[in-house]
Formats: sequence, C-alpha cells, structure tokens
Amino acid sequence: MRAEPKRFAPPIRHRDPSITPPQSFAQQRLWFLDGLNPESAFYNVPMAIQLRGELNVNALKHSLNGLLRRHESLRTSFSILDGEAVQVIEPELQIDLSQTDLAHLAEDEAEAEAHRLAAADAQQPFDLRRAPLLRASLLRLAAKNYILLLNQHHIITDGWSTGVLYRDLAALYVAFNAGQEPQLPELPIQYADFAVWQRNWLKGEILEAHLNYWREQLAGAAPTINLPTDHPRPAVEGFRGASRPVHMSAPLMKSLKELSKRP
Repeated sequence: MRAEPKRFAPPIRHRDPSITPPQSFAQQRLWFLDGLNPESAFYNVPMAIQLRGELNVNALKHSLNGLLRRHESLRTSFSILDGEAVQVIEPELQIDLSQTDLAHLAEDEAEAEAHRLAAADAQQPFDLRRAPLLRASLLRLAAKNYILLLNQHHIITDGWSTGVLYRDLAALYVAFNAGQEPQLPELPIQYADFAVWQRNWLKGEILEAHLNYWREQLAGAAPTINLPTDHPRPAVEGFRGASRPVHMSAPLMKSLKELSKRP
C-alpha cells in the first residue's frame, strides 16, 4: 500500500539569496500569456487616485520610491535562465513621477483631458523584461486637485496587493511630508520567498495530487462555452468587446449576493 503524500504545507522562510528565484506558477502563467501577445495591455492594472488639498510632490516622489525599496516585486522583471522562467530582482531602482499640469484648462476640459490621459496610460503595454513594471504620473487639475495615476502589470500585483500598496504609500507619504523617516515594520517575507517555497513544496506527489483533483473535477467539461453570438469566436483572442449596463432591483441584488455565499 502506497502512503498518501503529505498535504501539510511547510512554513515559508527567507530564500537563499545566492539563488535566482523562480517564477511562481501564477507569474509563469502570465509570462506565457505575454509571450503569446507581447504588445497587449490586457493584464495592466491601472488605478486613478484623486488627491485633494495641499500636495507635497517631493514627498510623494520619495514615497513612491520608498515602495520600491520596501517591496521586491516592484523591482522585479522576468526572464529565462538556463531554460527556466525566473525573477530578476534589482537591488535598487528608482521610478519617475511624470507630471502634467491641466490647471490652465476649464474645469470640464481638464477632467476630459485627465480621462483621456488615464485611458492612454492604461493601454500602454509593459515589457516584462524591464523593471519597474509600475508607472506613475501626476495630473494637476487645479490648485488643490490632483489625480495620481498608477499602472502595474498583473504579474507583480493582484487585488490584495493593491490594498497593501495604498496602505504603505499613505504611511510613507505621512512620514516624508512631516520630514521624518518612515517607521514601517520590516516585511517578514517577500513574494520571491513565496515563489521558492511554492516550487519546493508543490512538486512530485504533492503536485500530482493537486492536478488529479482538478482533472477529476473538470472531467467531461466543455473546452469552450458556445454561447449564441452574432460573430464567430476568432482563432486568436483579441479581447475586443463592449459592456452593457444592467439594472437590478435591490431585493434581486441581495438574493444574488446571498446565493454567491452559499457553499
């Protein structure tokens, strides 16, 4: 009788600094998709943050670069080393904060131009071989009205990470604006530590057990969902489409939320 593979994950520890960290499974998936369509901005994660009041632009610049010093993922690019997909982490890296002054325009014109610039930046692709995979630009709409545009590639961020970025950026700005050194606690691990842990754990029988589970769950599933559409599915996805707003009553929305929470 063969023993079942051990399912309990070991703790995540700091990686050996002499080893080039591999890409995590999630990073490798996005690296592969980017190779299929390297000029695509489909996996960009753009954000627009409205800032009202007096703004210390110099403190904001220091805060953005403080983020890069604190988080290795913001200094990471991606490559192939000896046939393996790896992370390349720069020991030091600076980010530029481009600035555009729209205060000379009428209010509605400034807002329209800000929307245009934000959309243009969101559609600008990243080169995953060059760090940082983060862009920042500041739009000044009026004397005390700014929009900070931040754009990252999904390979270095996700929804949870966005909350961490906001929290750390705010803490750094408060400190630098007051002329103080930030006192953020040291991070216990970095994302590359997780990637090394994941690759060391999810392999052999452990990995095969996970794969077998999903093979069983997805057995017999259709490769595509052939919904009736007015255009045939293209051989290569172009991600061209549109959106249609749908209005639902409050009781229906409540019922849908309750349904989605059921096990």
